[in-house]
Amino acid sequence: MSLIDGFGRKIDYLRLSVTDRCDFRCVYCMDENPTFLKRDDVLTLEELSVIAQAFTELGVERIRLTGGEPLVRTDLSVLVRKLSKLPGLKDLSMTTNGSRLTKFAHVMSGNGLQRLNISLDTLDADRFAEVTRKGNLERVLAGIDAARDADFERIKINAVVMKGKNDHEVLDLVNFARDKGIDISFIEEMPLGAFDGERREQTLCTSEEVRGFIEPTHPLTPTSDRTGGPARYYKMADSDIRVGFISPHSHNFCHECNRVRVTVKGELLLCLGNENSVDLKQILRDNDGSVDAVKQAIITAMKVKPEKHLFGHEEGTQILRFMSLTGG
Repeated sequence: MSLIDGFGRKIDYLRLSVTDRCDFRCVYCMDENPTFLKRDDVLTLEELSVIAQAFTELGVERIRLTGGEPLVRTDLSVLVRKLSKLPGLKDLSMTTNGSRLTKFAHVMSGNGLQRLNISLDTLDADRFAEVTRKGNLERVLAGIDAARDADFERIKINAVVMKGKNDHEVLDLVNFARDKGIDISFIEEMPLGAFDGERREQTLCTSEEVRGFIEPTHPLTPTSDRTGGPARYYKMADSDIRVGFISPHSHNFCHECNRVRVTVKGELLLCLGNENSVDLKQILRDNDGSVDAVKQAIITAMKVKPEKHLFGHEEGTQILRFMSLTGG
């Protein structure tokens, strides 16, 4: 069975948030003094499993676990093991800030996690502490090495580039990825959260600008590689790694959107840049955890999945939920 939305797009990719909590407070992701959800408002392990099962039975082949920081959830390895055994699931991955990978990298790979995305925006310890508000760079770098020692199929660094903040480090980050033998993607800052619009305009660094920092040293050749997400990948002649670009502002990819998100509150978000959602948690709890009830709600929701977001448009809705509540 295939899950098709109202615009004929096949939905085969779920980003499933397992927590809103994080040990960092990154400036583009979370308020400095966040208010976290109460335990009863958060999906249980079993509810997360049922939602994932519902999506895979409807044809979803890829699931990415997100947060917050997924590894702050102590039962995550149990969930990973359950999801890795779902029939039809071809790819199980996770996005992490890397701070806990020295402890959990081998545990996650041993339980069936296949790919890992690690957020790393700077290689400068002071700037790292500023961007994350409390993170320790050396701990994350050690986590990256631990991940490289574990049995993941692929590891990638994700870097959000902000003009005047870390844009001068783009080439350093590429060289770091080359040295480690891992992929890297550069992401245009998402306009989520209660931020000042003028500040966004001042810090937005487009993918074309980022490529301009790389090309004089490492010419890039487009590839047809895809991992289910929106990144466009390039290769370098003298390296096996890939350099990706995710461009929600400058190169809208809505026409080929293949994904939806479920927040840890159980909200099925049909579009990153819109506020419409369906409360899957309430449906689960009103129907004794019925996978069929969840499947019917998902099928119905596909009919109202928006055609596109309006990032960068004056008429666009300002999304006030932070990325930590959305699920990365």
